[in-house]
Amino acid sequence: MDMTRRHVFNGNPMEEIAGFSRAVRVGPWVSVGGTAPVGPDGKTVGVGDVAAQTRRCYEIAEAALKVAGASMADVVRTRLLLVDIADWKTATMVRREFCGEAKPVETIMAVSAFVNPEWLVEIEVDALIADRP
Repeated sequence: MDMTRRHVFNGNPMEEIAGFSRAVRVGPWVSVGGTAPVGPDGKTVGVGDVAAQTRRCYEIAEAALKVAGASMADVVRTRLLLVDIADWKTATMVRREFCGEAKPVETIMAVSAFVNPEWLVEIEVDALIADRP
């Protein structure tokens, strides 16, 4: 099994400044780090709208998985971080749109704040690329 470490970057300037990758693949495992609701213009998507922000986070994670050779069908764990835990149901309904068939395990956590105060949510995703026919 090839256990080469592959990094996935999406052009976020913080990747270079802070020294992180959007995702890392080692063998069949892919981990997508804390993904925030940021648009291609660098601005927060859906200010004040947890559903729109959650959807954007999953879109970014899905794109990173694709670059790494995985898909949402390969997701085995998600972590949902919310500033307001009362938003859990709205955010999990969006998660279901992306992960419904995979039915990965989920952790939901409340956090006090994110780097950008406009962000209501961040997600993390782990995937295991299974052999496919």
